[in-house]
Amino acid sequence: MSSPQTPSKSAPASPSTSPRTNGKARSDSETHQPRQKSVRSLMTGVARLLVIGLIFHLVYIGTVFDCYFTSPVVHGMRRFKVEGSDSSLGAKAKRLVLIVGDGLRADLLFKPSAFQFEGAPSIVAPHLRSIVETRGAFGISHTRVPTESRPGHVAIIGGMYEDVSAVTKARENFVHACFKVCSSCLQGWKTNPVDFDSVFNQSTITFSFGSPDILPMFAHGATPDKVKMWCYAEEDEDFTKDATELDEWVLDKLQALFKNATQDTQLHEQLHRPGVVFFLHLLGLDTTGHAYRPHSKEYMNNIAVVDRIVRQTEELFNSFYNDAETSYIFTADHGMSVIGNHGDGHPDNTRTPLIAWGKGVRGPLKDMVPSSHDTYSQSWGLTHLLRRDVEQADIASLMAALLGIEWPVNAVGVLPDVDPSKPGYLDPNTFDDETVARAALANAKVILEQYRIKHELKAAHALFYKPFPPLSSDRALSLRVSEVDDLISRKQWYAARLKSGEAIRIGLEGSHYLQTYDRVLVRSIVTVAYLGWAAYSALYVFGLRHRDAVTASAGEARLHAKVIKTTINWLSFLTFATSWVLFALQRSPWSFYLYIIFPCYFWNRVLLRIVPTVAQWSWSELASVDFGKLIGVGVLVLGSLQAMVLAYSHRSIWSIGFLVIGVIWPLTWPLELRQENTAAALVWGLSCFVTAVFPLLPVNLAESLVMIEIGGTVMLLIGRACMPYVVRSVEKRSGQRGADALKMRLRIQIALIILSMIITASSVRNLQAKLGLPLRNQIAGWIVLVVSATLPFLHQANHRTISARVMTYFLGFGPCFVLLSISVEGLFYSAYAVTLVMWILVEGIVRQYYQAAAEAVLSPVSSSSASSIPLASISSSPEGKRNKRAESYKFQLDDLRIALFFLFFVQVGFFGTGNVASIASFYLEPVYRLIPRFSPFFMASLLLFKIIVPYTILSVTFAVLNSTLQLPPFSLLLVALSLTDGMTLTFFFQVQDTGSWLEIGQSISFFCITSLLLLWSAAICAFGEYLMADVIACRDRWSRRVAQGRATPSPRRAKLN
Repeated sequence: MSSPQTPSKSAPASPSTSPRTNGKARSDSETHQPRQKSVRSLMTGVARLLVIGLIFHLVYIGTVFDCYFTSPVVHGMRRFKVEGSDSSLGAKAKRLVLIVGDGLRADLLFKPSAFQFEGAPSIVAPHLRSIVETRGAFGISHTRVPTESRPGHVAIIGGMYEDVSAVTKARENFVHACFKVCSSCLQGWKTNPVDFDSVFNQSTITFSFGSPDILPMFAHGATPDKVKMWCYAEEDEDFTKDATELDEWVLDKLQALFKNATQDTQLHEQLHRPGVVFFLHLLGLDTTGHAYRPHSKEYMNNIAVVDRIVRQTEELFNSFYNDAETSYIFTADHGMSVIGNHGDGHPDNTRTPLIAWGKGVRGPLKDMVPSSHDTYSQSWGLTHLLRRDVEQADIASLMAALLGIEWPVNAVGVLPDVDPSKPGYLDPNTFDDETVARAALANAKVILEQYRIKHELKAAHALFYKPFPPLSSDRALSLRVSEVDDLISRKQWYAARLKSGEAIRIGLEGSHYLQTYDRVLVRSIVTVAYLGWAAYSALYVFGLRHRDAVTASAGEARLHAKVIKTTINWLSFLTFATSWVLFALQRSPWSFYLYIIFPCYFWNRVLLRIVPTVAQWSWSELASVDFGKLIGVGVLVLGSLQAMVLAYSHRSIWSIGFLVIGVIWPLTWPLELRQENTAAALVWGLSCFVTAVFPLLPVNLAESLVMIEIGGTVMLLIGRACMPYVVRSVEKRSGQRGADALKMRLRIQIALIILSMIITASSVRNLQAKLGLPLRNQIAGWIVLVVSATLPFLHQANHRTISARVMTYFLGFGPCFVLLSISVEGLFYSAYAVTLVMWILVEGIVRQYYQAAAEAVLSPVSSSSASSIPLASISSSPEGKRNKRAESYKFQLDDLRIALFFLFFVQVGFFGTGNVASIASFYLEPVYRLIPRFSPFFMASLLLFKIIVPYTILSVTFAVLNSTLQLPPFSLLLVALSLTDGMTLTFFFQVQDTGSWLEIGQSISFFCITSLLLLWSAAICAFGEYLMADVIACRDRWSRRVAQGRATPSPRRAKLN
């Protein structure tokens, strides 16, 4: 049926004009422009919504740090050290040697027979073990997340824990936890100076040797010429070479320093000053652990090398100084998981060794009752000795006490000897009871001084300020100190240490109270903002943005609408202005001013649309609303979102989700629909069942060349099986020439997958044999990766059918999942792609069935014609009908389910095998096949590329699905946008800053991932619409030809043609 004719002023339409002649052409031409404007207006509105949403979610990622992790660094504190009447009090060691074995696990150092290799020694580090058993103190240093080199060294040397927002700027953190923190690491690791105090700053002079990734940040942040450093070149950090050479380099430079001192009088004088610190950073263990994993023979050998370096270092100091005035501290910045990674709060990453010996350090003590050992250290063979554990930041306090220097002013560590109920690390023969008591007092003064500065800053600016009750005034602070002083003056050393410990505990609690003082305010803003965004995006879903505020024409109604609009605008402005004034009076962070803009804007737009509409409703209209159904749908949606929330920590829920959508959902179809499409339902269920297996697989994957090759083989089988069908679809549209061109392209892509399998097999064998990566393999791997990823985007005009385009993308990115896979990622990629393609087919079938059934109710059409729908007809709508649908989006309840499915598939891409949640994508073994040397930026780029690849298929799928369901572009995304923040808000309130470090790290990363879900989803949809625009347009032209009788659809054609 033709569209109504719009008369032209110059040429009126003739009533006798045939619909297929000039009259029809004029009608289409005359109605095309307003339709085009309508579509353009729709897309402009969607684009505006997406831009606002992206800005909002990017900005609001910062709320988690402003709420839970504000910076502990403040300035203006007084300095403290151990003081007393004795002039020698506090100066106990002339020098201190700090040795950090980067990435060393405590159990693999202490446990006998920790490595099960033929010929492996029972004791891997005999020198360090002899120190523990005969002349030193030992324990476990418990680190905090993120377990990375920068925060670990800051805790050891600065005595404080960096706030998470600062840690995310580090370059190395980008490699190991880029999606766990979801932050852009645009600043280099080495270029982030330490902007707080440290033991190095308080030393007379510090000589440091080691990695260019660690040393510069302490040298740049220290007093000029206070920290001298010797670093090897970044190019020396080659994962395919023996990393023990890096540690040997450190020892060589230390030997050269002492040798030069025999001829350089100035250097000799500097080395003999009191309060000198030597820092030896041994990176070899970290590099070896990443390359070969910590239970490897290489890691064992590296521990032995470190043990020898410690022994030779001690001999070197004894020979050069010929005295017993040197203290030694041996520890690690973080541990390492069994897969060779670190960054999260897994116990293998947070438990590091601590061994102290030398001047001022006590010797070994018998274990106490109850035992200091737990099941973790029962097998170490050291249960007869006391194990004294510390927090990592406590080491800085220990070093300051041993050297008698001032504490770092930002230190939050507690000297182990503060607690008089347990032995500490100080030697009672060197540190008498009075000295230990005064050291505990100095520690308490440092903590209380930090609270005092924070208290004064907050009291000066916060309105209605409520101080921390136990430390509500300066008098309360001074009273804490005077009580300890009084006990020391009365020589009650034990009680003085108890009081100091109590003051430290209260001071730390007070500092935490002040750091989290604005938490209620931030949480309130965040809640209102996310709910406002959900309501604002829902306006686009339900089409309320297209309605005028009031449609009544009566003057009184217009006046009423104007009053409502003015009132809402003024309330929004007053809320905004009042918030800014309060923020200014309180000197709140600049980010608060930005945060408040969004809830004010969102609720202003929502109220301007909703209030006038609701005001016009009658009681009969309200009574006609099925609130029970709305509540039921709301419960189902919220339940689905919360199930996805739980699935972040319980990956098996993703598998349950596949069973729900693959098995249970088809069972809800009408019997007639199931009977007509039994084959499609079975294939859909089977594909979901196969994909459901991957989230159940262990996350700790070992490199398996067999599984990599099987994954490549499955890709080849899929490509070969689908090639005839895909080629036929192109032949129908483009003729034999287009079919031949496509056939050649597919054969080239299959050949590239085979070539990638050959290259990977050769590279893996060479690397496992420690023969290094052959240059020809590296060059060939890069060529295959680049060519295969580029090929699908070249000469696309030759394969403008959906099936052909999907197949070229699938095969084009196949080599990526061979070259960069460690195990079953290629199989996951294949199953995921097949499931997505089947999703298009079943959604099209279901939607067409219900549309036909609805039309059958409204028109005298037999039920048989409503159910027996040719497969081809789903994509064969006339141009006029399609354009009409594209003008606006009419919400259907079933679109909620489709949007939830989309969010499900988006997150399964992260939480299946070979992605972020499984941590398989952060294995570095596959990266070594292309980049053998440490290059964080390029390594991270490859890992991200591997993560993004499955979303190319998802983006194409979603674009085709919108077209198949005859919906405007981004329609289903609009529905998803109104749902995503149900998860985001849940994760925001689940963020933890106390408890296990694993829980803290995961809670931050989960919030960041869901916050970026909108950005990611929008990018997926936009990318898919771009990639498939010409294909969808080509299919529409074919549909018009079918509708006009110029082409004959085949009843056997599938919807992907």
